[in-house]
Amino acid sequence: MPTYDYQCEVNQRVVEVRHGMGEQLSTWQELCECAGIEVGDTPADAPVHKLANGGQVVQSASLGSGPACGAGGGGCGGCPMAS
Repeated sequence: MPTYDYQCEVNQRVVEVRHGMGEQLSTWQELCECAGIEVGDTPADAPVHKLANGGQVVQSASLGSGPACGAGGGGCGGCPMAS
C-alpha cells in the first residue's frame, strides 16, 4: 500500500500515512484518524494537502522492525504492525 506525506496548513506538521491510491484526505481530523494520532490543539477541520512525493509502495520486506506509517497508528487501510 502506498505511503503519502500530508501537511497541515495550520500547524505546518507533516504526517506520513498509508492508504489506497484513490483515497484523499482533506482535514486534520481525517489525517489524524488515518495516522492513529491525537488531533491535539489543531482545529479538526484544518485543511491538509498531500505533498508531491509521488506515493511510495511499501513492500512487507522493507518494514523492518517499525511501522511504515511513521506514527505507529492504525493507518487508513489497517496497519499490519499495529496489532
